[in-house]
Amino acid sequence: MKLLSTLLRRFIQSGTLRVYDADGRLHTFSGTLAEPVVTIRLHNKSLYTKLFFNPELYVGEAYMDGELTFEEGSTCFDFLNLFSNNRTGLTSHPVQSVLRRVWRGLRRFQQHNPIGKALKNAAHHYDLSDEFYRLFLDEDMQYTCAYYSSPDDTLEEAQLNKKRHVCAKLKIEDGMKIAELGCGWGGLALHIAQMADVEVTAVNLSIEQIRVARERARRLGLEDRVHFKHMDYRELTGKYDRVVSVGMLEHVGLGHYDEFFQKFRSLLTEDGIGLVHSIGRNAPPGSASPFIRKYIFPGGYAPSLSEIFAPAERQRVWVADCEILRLHYYYTLRDWRARFMANWEKAASIYDERMCRMWEFYLISAQLAFLTGSEMVFHLVLANKRDAVPIVRDYMIDDEREARTLVSQYR
Repeated sequence: MKLLSTLLRRFIQSGTLRVYDADGRLHTFSGTLAEPVVTIRLHNKSLYTKLFFNPELYVGEAYMDGELTFEEGSTCFDFLNLFSNNRTGLTSHPVQSVLRRVWRGLRRFQQHNPIGKALKNAAHHYDLSDEFYRLFLDEDMQYTCAYYSSPDDTLEEAQLNKKRHVCAKLKIEDGMKIAELGCGWGGLALHIAQMADVEVTAVNLSIEQIRVARERARRLGLEDRVHFKHMDYRELTGKYDRVVSVGMLEHVGLGHYDEFFQKFRSLLTEDGIGLVHSIGRNAPPGSASPFIRKYIFPGGYAPSLSEIFAPAERQRVWVADCEILRLHYYYTLRDWRARFMANWEKAASIYDERMCRMWEFYLISAQLAFLTGSEMVFHLVLANKRDAVPIVRDYMIDDEREARTLVSQYR
């Protein structure tokens, strides 16, 4: 416990962490401000060394496995909130500083996502039971950042806002051919087809998501205009008036960004418009959370804008517009977590308690990253020609307001 104590004394700069070790002894670590107070218990002595060398991985693992529990009214959220607010104290520790340099050095290896490996990584997360996802997502099963006109919007309202916001930027018109790269359970593609007389080709690596999306298209009578294909986006060919990717760039990987923007360029017609919606970071290039990388999104990474603009420039793609969504994903994750916690027993019946603790840890960690960390979401509007997109942004606002007058039903 002595080794871990040296880290925790430097780590806790604000608040108090009370730790019961595996022998039942209490250790207290306080910052300049004593509040809030969080109490945990470690049930395995092997955690002392593991947590010293890699707390960001082994805290989550220990909680999943029941080897770390919360005491005296403390919760997982309380602990991770304390952790998040003391992040600088952790990263300044010499051992943690070295660890982060190692992680950054391994990024290209960790994010190497050729077509076969990308399929395996997608299956790890997205081929879970759709019944599980329905426990906490909105009715349309949107699994990306929503767009809140107010923090008080319902999740359903905010996800509909997101679809309208994306479509307004794309300036979709009847008769267009549209490609969606990474389509989830099909909600955006089906929304587009309900808003305009267009043909949509949507690709995805998840077998389960494609199965659900095709069924939804059949149920809505849209299978003749919305085509869901189980394939890697790099295998898609043809020319499209609009190309959209929502929540897929995070899975592309650092070494594949040139490939990604080259594909956008090749798929767009000369006058076409594209849009990329992705998690990013308001910070210099870094590395993915070791817990998220191992258990949630293998091969995933949220890039800095500096890592995105350079390959876009190399591929001679115009970035016609950029918008930063700062708190919208915090609100989205807040609502997902509330629904997940309310459906804990149902989730445990589908999988087990360990899976529930893993997802609770993931959802809280992600939520706080958008509140106290550097995470954000960005929208890039892309084009092959500088004048493909209107020269002022008024068109987006006008189209979005018009869309709010339209009625669309989702099932």
